[in-house]
Amino acid sequence: MILDFYLATEYLGELGRALHPTDEAAREAWLGDWCHRLKHEGGPVVLEDLREMKVLSRLARETLADVLRSFENRSHRMDYPGYAAKGWAIGSGPVESACKTVIGQRMKGSGMRWGEDGADSVSHLRALFKSGDRQWDAYWHPSPN
Repeated sequence: MILDFYLATEYLGELGRALHPTDEAAREAWLGDWCHRLKHEGGPVVLEDLREMKVLSRLARETLADVLRSFENRSHRMDYPGYAAKGWAIGSGPVESACKTVIGQRMKGSGMRWGEDGADSVSHLRALFKSGDRQWDAYWHPSPN
């Protein structure tokens, strides 16, 4: 499973706020550099560099500890350069959008109530239908092999 890239950058954003609480330009520059590294070098590399970071303020030390814990638990799901090389999405936006348009539009109509079995069946049909005519037709009229 891929950890949503934008969720991972939120951890870095919290650290950036702790490191540069009053200097928005410095915070944005710091965050931009680290997000670029995360995207192009991956979570394990960024984790190692975060471990080397020395911070002075108590808030920054506590925030760094939280970020380290998050990255240690999830860096195996942050191989963003590898995912991009395979053409995989690194953000959850397309999946969330598909859930809303493919499933939500069909299942959340006014007055609709679904049991688990009915919702599951309709969800499968809806996904097949929204996949296009070729998929729909191939499902209902499979070619003999």
